Amino acid sequence: MKAKGSENAVSRTGFVDSDSEAVRLRKILSPAARALLDLKERALESTAEGIVIADASRPNNPIIYANRGFERLTGFPVEFALGKNCRFLQGPATDRTTAQAIKQALVEQRPCRVEILNYRKDRTPFWNGLSITPVRDAAGRVTHYIGIQSDVTKRRQAEDALQEANHRLEMANRTMKRDLAAAARIQQALLPSSAPQIPGLRCAWTLKPCEELAGDALNIIRLDEERVAVYVLDVSGHGVPAALLSVTLNRWLTPTSGPSPLRTVDGDAVAPARIAERLNRQFPLDPRTAQYFTILYGILDVRARTFRYVAAGHPAPLLLRRGQAPRALTAANFPVGVVPEPRFDEDRVALEPGDRLYLYTDGLPEAENSGEAPFGTERMLEILGACREQRLEASVERLVGAAEIWREGARQDDDISLLALELA
Repeated sequence: MKAKGSENAVSRTGFVDSDSEAVRLRKILSPAARALLDLKERALESTAEGIVIADASRPNNPIIYANRGFERLTGFPVEFALGKNCRFLQGPATDRTTAQAIKQALVEQRPCRVEILNYRKDRTPFWNGLSITPVRDAAGRVTHYIGIQSDVTKRRQAEDALQEANHRLEMANRTMKRDLAAAARIQQALLPSSAPQIPGLRCAWTLKPCEELAGDALNIIRLDEERVAVYVLDVSGHGVPAALLSVTLNRWLTPTSGPSPLRTVDGDAVAPARIAERLNRQFPLDPRTAQYFTILYGILDVRARTFRYVAAGHPAPLLLRRGQAPRALTAANFPVGVVPEPRFDEDRVALEPGDRLYLYTDGLPEAENSGEAPFGTERMLEILGACREQRLEASVERLVGAAEIWREGARQDDDISLLALELA
């Protein structure tokens, strides 16, 4: 930079100019024009943004003006910047693609707006929100470029932090979904893989969770050559807590090793009411979660054609008999865990050849349509009566399918479980 009085001295306004020309120009201006010029200069000097003007008529577009905002933003004195190209703000981590975009905009003499990583005088990086606008003369020729610079580092850091948080959240969601899928496969593996091979007995079942994990569970356990134990249970709530209790109950009722709670010491079957009592003692209501469950547990004797069951807060079984209207059996007991020492009453029904029993959770009759009307037990009985001559598996599919149609595309709000038994 040349000393004051030379051809390209720095004026007090920050311009590279001839001092004599600046003085002469001010002398010929009217007082009002000089006051307006002073106001514009003070405004440029007071603004928080860095403002530079580059000479487009000279090679390398040198800076001919920089305000104090530029000095505050970059740490470089105005005197240092004058006569230089703004590229001196770039550094090792500056994105070369962005720098090339600025260069191309200058070549094409068009406006440009970018965010570029620049460096202050002390070499600390900052994100520069840079806007470059060409200035044209009366003939349309570009004579200068005005650059406005803002420190957008905090916003960029906040955006980067948000992006990183979103990335971590996405990874956590993927992990959670993977774990939920694995847990769902485990739950599905706990369902019966095939019906017990007992002559004169046919079985069909389905379980449709409303979420990845179900709070429902069902099973058919062969007790001996003539009897099976069956249960359908429904844990209150949804999601992981309900699923954990559901799996725990499933393993309690059908342990993979050790004595079975379904049998006495001498190997006989434990009465359904006693099973409900044991469950009530083993799984009392937790006041912290207010979680409980309902269960229908029964023993079907194929040879004697009897079904003994206990319905603890659970919907009653449906009986479908040839020549008669389908009907619901009796059920009146507390849910498990709600009352410390309740009395569980056991029910018994005599069966005939061809009889069908349907055990289900309340997600089926309580399925609602768009008008919030429930599917209902009466409609279930009507559909089962209409498909009496269909195969047992087909009747299960038709009943659950009818509930889906009833919902009219609405979300399934509860798990649906259905277990059907038929005597030959």
